[in-house]
Amino acid sequence: MIDKSKPVLVTGATGFVAGWLVKELLDNGITVHAAVRDPKNKKKVAHLDELAKNSKGEIKYFASDLLKEGSYAEAMEDCELVYHTASPFITNYNDPQKDLIDPAVKGTANVLETAKNTPSVKRVVVTSSCAAIYTDAIDTHNAPGGRITEEVWNTTASLDYQPYSYSKLLAEKKAWEIQKSQNQWDLVTINPSLVVGPPLNANAVTSATFDFMKQIGDGTLKMGAPRLGIGMVDVRDVAKAHYNAGFMPEAQGRYITSAHSTNLLEMGQILSEEYGNYPLPKRPMPKWLLMLVGPMANKLFTRKFIKNNVDIEWKADNSKIKRELGIEFRPQKESLNDAFQVMIDEGLIAAK
Repeated sequence: MIDKSKPVLVTGATGFVAGWLVKELLDNGITVHAAVRDPKNKKKVAHLDELAKNSKGEIKYFASDLLKEGSYAEAMEDCELVYHTASPFITNYNDPQKDLIDPAVKGTANVLETAKNTPSVKRVVVTSSCAAIYTDAIDTHNAPGGRITEEVWNTTASLDYQPYSYSKLLAEKKAWEIQKSQNQWDLVTINPSLVVGPPLNANAVTSATFDFMKQIGDGTLKMGAPRLGIGMVDVRDVAKAHYNAGFMPEAQGRYITSAHSTNLLEMGQILSEEYGNYPLPKRPMPKWLLMLVGPMANKLFTRKFIKNNVDIEWKADNSKIKRELGIEFRPQKESLNDAFQVMIDEGLIAAK
């Protein structure tokens, strides 16, 4: 059992998922050791200070750097539970090795090697991704039983094709490798699909999630959206999954954390019910047309990507997390509407 009177470390504490996890911990009266790049940047941590002020818990900041060995040692002192959420989720990168692979893999190694040298640590929860399990929607059909489970590992991503997925695969593999090299603490991984929902820090949204949402709502796709098969989950449910994975003694292994199988067109159509005065997509963009214009419009939309993801339903088995961690997922409409409303409030999207 994790002692709730001891501090809990959260790496990347200013992140999208991490913010809601910090809230969950503070609301339960826990002292959070928040590892952030620059604790003096008051703008970045203001929302966390606000959460702490209105909760039973307390927050302490520690300067840390994913690529600097030993920089998490002070923050980890006395912690029995470590949440490693820090990892880049960006679609705009110049050098995939430097911008994606190194921070993900070296960062994971840095945090978990520090855990090996910190006698108090009993459990580490790593934020992985469904991207460590699959690359393209077609992979979910090719998995045993026609859907991905926790037993499946990504075998189709590479440095040249979908390097973000490759970074998540390598980082999670590194985590399990380090876990097997010791017997002091156990490891649990949370593997979310596309995380949507309201950010707690709307001014500092850097997650690629919001690039997706912005394109759906700003008119980019008003002529039609591809039925791009993806999984989706609410950020608040992902935070709850992390919390339960940390404190439930029976939590073990990997957890697919995904509520819905959806696509870009369906997301636009759901939002249209509430936000009909915004330039949302209402009709599908044909696959053949995407094959023609996609590669010119977006470097991610290669013909291979289009072939393997458009008009292909995303399929995953989320029964393990429901059964073992007691997670009940929010409706898709609630997650999308809450996220969209924040983007409107922040002036990121305007009515037509």
